[in-house]
Amino acid sequence: MSDDHWYEDETGSMVRPYTMTRGRTRPSDRHAIDLMSRVTALDTDAGLPGVDHARAALLEHVRRGPRPVVELAADADLPLTVVRVLLDDLAEAGLVRVDDPPRHAPGGPVADPELLREIVERLREL
Repeated sequence: MSDDHWYEDETGSMVRPYTMTRGRTRPSDRHAIDLMSRVTALDTDAGLPGVDHARAALLEHVRRGPRPVVELAADADLPLTVVRVLLDDLAEAGLVRVDDPPRHAPGGPVADPELLREIVERLREL
């Protein structure tokens, strides 16, 4: 079994989501974490004090490049609710920045069709 996944293919998750989120079901109100919010890892010399395995594993996904929350959830193979709580904790620790989704001017393109197709494909994989 790889360290990247906390599940067995036959039996499912070995760690329940409420354990990873310490019983929380949503992020705090300090950070607006939307499906399409863009998450970026911040350079810090502080190390990872107090960051457990679940948060450190998600941070490794974020460090691969800025991405939307929904894509991180698909890559980490975690429920979106869990990812939002973990990202909130990482933002509080100053390890990631969560930016609002890009807003387009009236009459401009709403979203990149290729990005939307990729999101739909990844959601189907879940």
